Amino acid sequence: MSEIIRAEGLGFRYQSEDAQESWALSDINLSINRGEFLTVLGPNGSGKSTLAKHFNALLLPSAGAVWVDGLCTSDEANRWRIRQTAGMVFQNPDNQIVATTVEEDVAFGPENLGMPSAEIRDRVEEALSLVGMASFRRHAPHLLSGGQKQRVAIAGVIAMRPQCLILDEPTAMLDPRGRKEVLDTVSRLNREEGITVIYITHFMEEAMVADRVLILNQGRTELDGGPREIFQRVEELRAVGLDVPPVVELVWQLRLAGVEIKRDVMTLDELVETLCS
Repeated sequence: MSEIIRAEGLGFRYQSEDAQESWALSDINLSINRGEFLTVLGPNGSGKSTLAKHFNALLLPSAGAVWVDGLCTSDEANRWRIRQTAGMVFQNPDNQIVATTVEEDVAFGPENLGMPSAEIRDRVEEALSLVGMASFRRHAPHLLSGGQKQRVAIAGVIAMRPQCLILDEPTAMLDPRGRKEVLDTVSRLNREEGITVIYITHFMEEAMVADRVLILNQGRTELDGGPREIFQRVEELRAVGLDVPPVVELVWQLRLAGVEIKRDVMTLDELVETLCS
């Protein structure tokens, strides 16, 4: 499987008003494969959003380098193609919605690319269908729920036909129903359309649908592996200020109490089946 994003020795420093330098990322080495679903977790200030912004050249490395589909982000000539390859969805959908109807908003990106009207219509229809919002095409975005707005924001990026979708805490402002809508939509795009997903979140349970979990701490890679592997390391996660999903916590407590149960149980159905057997 070929890679779509690679970071080598990536470091990024912010400079404060008093000229003090602060490294938000240090020595990040990472390869992300095409079609992979990667979730990035970490405590506040760990560098999650900073890392995400390097993957479509919103930020440029202070040290090392990042390549997107073989294009170095530090080369200014590459940035337009990089941003077409890797589309970004932010935490607050209101910051990405610019039009008075849903279909006009989704059409905004393709129109700016100068596409023919017929192709724009096809792309809008396809993108809205993919996120389950086709029946809302003539609705005013400000009348939608938070989860629906975020799905429209995702459709606006999908209409640009990116190979990679980067989501920076897309459910942070949503209620549980909205969070489920967005996560289900992103999972389907990954599974059925083969879109690479990089999903930044602080909700541990959202990481359970991923192929791979990356844990950041103080700008460095702390852990990197599959969800079942990562969530077994309860004490290491707690040491960096993270909790684990409730079922994983219960399994850990049962094992501490002497109950014989597999360590890699992650879902309620798996727990019921294991205990009943």
